[in-house]
Amino acid sequence: MLTNLILYSGFSGITVFIGALLANIFNHHVKESPVKYEIVHFLMSFGAGIILSAIALVLIPTGMERLSLAGMAFSFVLGTITFLFIDRYLAKKGGQTATLLAMMMDFVPEAIALGAVFAINPGMATLLAVFIGLQNLPEAFNAFRDMVQSGYSISKSLVIFFFLSFCGILGALLGHFVLSDFPNLTAHLMTFASGGILYLLIQEIIPESKLDNNYIASLGASLGFLIGIIGEKLI
Repeated sequence: MLTNLILYSGFSGITVFIGALLANIFNHHVKESPVKYEIVHFLMSFGAGIILSAIALVLIPTGMERLSLAGMAFSFVLGTITFLFIDRYLAKKGGQTATLLAMMMDFVPEAIALGAVFAINPGMATLLAVFIGLQNLPEAFNAFRDMVQSGYSISKSLVIFFFLSFCGILGALLGHFVLSDFPNLTAHLMTFASGGILYLLIQEIIPESKLDNNYIASLGASLGFLIGIIGEKLI
């Protein structure tokens, strides 16, 4: 059973590194053109839609199910305020890491949930692992490009994303062995993450994905959200 959990969570995490590799190939082996520019913005919107679906369909429903109104509101506002200050700090340093932060705030709580769910329903855990893995691919693609543009070297960024891909295994093991007995704490974590992610989406990611006089890029957000709906329906 433990081997299966590591394999499932490992799959959900390895797409973080794969997304970074694809972004690197796309950046350096696809020549600059208006089409390339539109594809980049489409993928940014697509990733934003997927992140939004994670908030609406996975993270917030867990908080609403387990927590009181006051507890849920406290965790959500705390997450929002925390990431407001983090974003301001990073802005002063001149970095573009909002997409990376949003991806990890989405990925880690879901990996923890994967570990907790695995003990109860292995079949549902399998679908959840696939869903998380599909989410991580476009999110990592966008986050890698942001990191390189903010001044990180390609090699350093790839190393960072390689190690981040193991967060899925660590989160799943934490959820399985520790937090499965504390569902309310997991719900607080997910609601906290929701507040932070929503702030980053509205403040940083969605404005960056907008492309003047182009409607295809914005369509990506709807398609990304649809992926979330499909994943939630299957789960």
